Amino acid sequence: MSIFFWVVIGYLILLMTISVIKSRAIKNQDDFMVAGRKVPTYKLVGTLLCTWLGSGTLLAGAGFAARVGISELWLAAGAWIGIIIVFFLAAKVRRIAQYTVPDILELRYNKWARILGTLVIVIAYVTIVGYQFRGGGMVLNLVAGIPEWQGVLLTAAFIITFTAFAGMLSIVSVDIINGAVITVAVLVALPLVFFNLGGFEYATTQLDPQLFSVTGGHDWIWIMGVFFPTFLLLMGESNMYQKFYSAKSEKSAKTAVVWWVIGTIIIETAIATLAIFAFSHFNSLSPDSISFLSEENSERIILHTARYAVEVGVPLIGGLFLICAGVAIITSTGNSFLLTPSTNLTRDIYQRFINPQADEKRIVFFQRMMVVVLGCVAWLLLTQFRTILDMAFTAYTMIGAGLTPALLAAFLWKRVTTAGGVASIATGMSVTLLITVLNRVLAEPVISTEYIVLPSAGASILVLIVVSLLTQPDPKEKWSKFYEEDEVSLDDIINEDN
Repeated sequence: MSIFFWVVIGYLILLMTISVIKSRAIKNQDDFMVAGRKVPTYKLVGTLLCTWLGSGTLLAGAGFAARVGISELWLAAGAWIGIIIVFFLAAKVRRIAQYTVPDILELRYNKWARILGTLVIVIAYVTIVGYQFRGGGMVLNLVAGIPEWQGVLLTAAFIITFTAFAGMLSIVSVDIINGAVITVAVLVALPLVFFNLGGFEYATTQLDPQLFSVTGGHDWIWIMGVFFPTFLLLMGESNMYQKFYSAKSEKSAKTAVVWWVIGTIIIETAIATLAIFAFSHFNSLSPDSISFLSEENSERIILHTARYAVEVGVPLIGGLFLICAGVAIITSTGNSFLLTPSTNLTRDIYQRFINPQADEKRIVFFQRMMVVVLGCVAWLLLTQFRTILDMAFTAYTMIGAGLTPALLAAFLWKRVTTAGGVASIATGMSVTLLITVLNRVLAEPVISTEYIVLPSAGASILVLIVVSLLTQPDPKEKWSKFYEEDEVSLDDIINEDN
């Protein structure tokens, strides 16, 4: 086995050790779901950054950038703008202090909004977890020659076990390490590759100018198609809200968002630029070369650069750091996106409807079982998509169209009604599922995955507005809690309704 393999194994052992140690501190659902609501700003920044920078960035985004150039950043920019908007919601979200996004949906709408919201999150997040497994399979195939399908199984086993041990408490602890590794590896590798290949002269004389064009030669329909999935996803991102609930204070939540957007812009831009330059080198080699990388394998470009780092001017230690960054990105995102739907099923279905009197131990045990079940479902979903980019666009649209309009309306539009919110969630979810299934079964796709957000989100928003305006306004006590300073307990609202 190569040194890359042993470094990856050592890094995973370190992460698992931290998880096992932290598992001893789990006493109740607050500890498992929201880390006891005691997470300081620096840990919140680390875990927000690591969660967002998943295989969607490392593999799908980097491969996309390798093919279309810097215009790929329209995909990333959707999230950047979304994070800035979230800055103004972070303190309010923390003040409401629930456990999940469906908690908020029931608080503003009704139990059907909670149930539909839970379905949306489970479908989308299990899909995202699935492509983290595929990313791990790529890593193990690259560093150890393990068949990719076996690597997928090993990655799934690790992420499921890690998450089941200590939940949010372990995730926020290891993400400080992961965040540091990701930042150092990417920001060191980029200038080394850039100047080794020839710097600005290489960029201007050897590369296609379209690679550095803002639009990349695409029209504005294409730009909207890649911008809005991440923009809408970010503002309805349940992981983010759950981590805001984990913050020790409203101030910590808002401060963390500022550093999160700065870190995300820097790192995603660096990854896209690194992918463009590194791919231009490896793709130009003879197909007989061991380090040649074809366009159909462009999603592997960052991992490929780590494995063959010396060829592009990065010393071995830099390559090892970069492969660890890949492992950090994949595992941290897999952990967080597996924890969130398991929290939803536990809190929003089991605890809310099936066993409201369950004690703390039973709740934590049930959630650990859900982690295992959802992890297995995520593995099964891998067979339904051609590429990680397809999986990413579908998952992003499911949240962006199915959840975000109703969720934002709860905070920003007093006139939205219960019927409007529920109809919006159902419409966004249904249209996304319909297009995805038709694209799967028909010989030619109905709509390219790059564009499915447009009809899905458009229908969701239209239904939200029209149904709300056609139905009676909700009473003030239904919406005022989202505009008042006082913290509101969901249990109090449920008791009132009953």
